[in-house]
Amino acid sequence: MDIILKQDVKNLGEKDEVVKVKAGYGRNFLIPKGFGILATESARKVLAENLKQAQFKQDKIRKDADDLAARLEGIKLTIGAKAGESGKIFGAINTIQVADALKKQGFEVDRRRITFNEEPKFTGEYTAILNLHKEVKVQVPFEVVAE
Repeated sequence: MDIILKQDVKNLGEKDEVVKVKAGYGRNFLIPKGFGILATESARKVLAENLKQAQFKQDKIRKDADDLAARLEGIKLTIGAKAGESGKIFGAINTIQVADALKKQGFEVDRRRITFNEEPKFTGEYTAILNLHKEVKVQVPFEVVAE
């Protein structure tokens, strides 16, 4: 029995994938739970059209991410934080502060797409990694200074 998955199913497949399963598993679990639909000819045509439209949208998102990555090249951020005598920051710099610093420079980046190689807990220079797209990652250097 062929099933078109509506969402990711662990150890089976990902969304919009056509998988072959045993009839009982498909009829009694996947279809009633809403994890998949029967892969009829019309359902396959609808899936092909949806994938075509989704690919067009993904290409546009990828192009926008590439444009933003090109604009972010060469930028350097400065983030102020309260620090002690030894340069240790009270708390730590987080992704919200990096996103705010980028916003002040005119770049809109979601804070959930920002990660660090090492957690900034001292004054000094660090690198933030911006995951703009699953294939587009940009490293932005930033400096933490004492206020």
